[in-house]
Amino acid sequence: MTNQIKAHLLLLLATFLVAGSFIASQKLSGVIDPISLTLCRFIFATLFLAPLIFINKKYRNKVLSTLPRGMIIGLFYSLYFIGLFKALESTTALNTGTLFTLVPLLTAIFAIFLLKQKIGLIQLTTYLVGIVGTCIVVFKGDLQLFLKFHLNQGDIIFLFAIISMALYSISTKLVHKKGDELIVLVFVTLFSGIIWMSLALLFMEIPLQWEKISGDLIYYMLYLIIGATLFTVYLYQQASINLGPKKVMAYVYINPACIALLMFIIQGQTIGLKVLIGILISSIATLILLLKD
Repeated sequence: MTNQIKAHLLLLLATFLVAGSFIASQKLSGVIDPISLTLCRFIFATLFLAPLIFINKKYRNKVLSTLPRGMIIGLFYSLYFIGLFKALESTTALNTGTLFTLVPLLTAIFAIFLLKQKIGLIQLTTYLVGIVGTCIVVFKGDLQLFLKFHLNQGDIIFLFAIISMALYSISTKLVHKKGDELIVLVFVTLFSGIIWMSLALLFMEIPLQWEKISGDLIYYMLYLIIGATLFTVYLYQQASINLGPKKVMAYVYINPACIALLMFIIQGQTIGLKVLIGILISSIATLILLLKD
């Protein structure tokens, strides 16, 4: 199995892990502030990873030299979450889901200037088709619901958040150096995320309230910490280095499809014909972007 095929399989796994995080996050929604929840994810994911880093002398010796670059990646990663949670104070999940479809196109545009990559007419058209397909899934094929969509203050904030998400993927590729240990880069990214999210928590005067996470909620939290934070950060950063940020972000178009599939498997929720058509369009767009150099 070639490194690229392996990277795509791992990236598909990461996409399903992220899809599962939406279900887990829904269970935890309203229990504590989302920024506090994210800080909790970062802290415990870092604690899980810390023994592997500090027991190994080779990894331990690279922490300080890798930290400045991890701070850059962690900044963009944290800004996305901060922007998302701030945006949701004055907008809806439907609006954010719609705007998130712009991430692959924004990533491709940034890659032109920062990574000297090109974007052809076919690719540009495919990005637009992918946006349409994903919007069909997000709006469940309801044209009236789509026509009611309009930008508000929260949406403007979220636009900055998705710019941060695009720059997160770009920066992973940009700051990576030959000889870097990826596991160390993941560790310092999560550690820097703790710093940035702690500053946001203090600035916004948000209480921790972690004691409210009890009973079955602990299992959902463990999934977010291990599956949706620790594993996905590692998988996405490895894929960004091996495949490039444009191909990594192409998987965004199939995120709603993965969520719909998991909801069908776990909760038995049916998928309507219009949504299936949207999933098919998004999947084809993703496939074209992955096959296109």
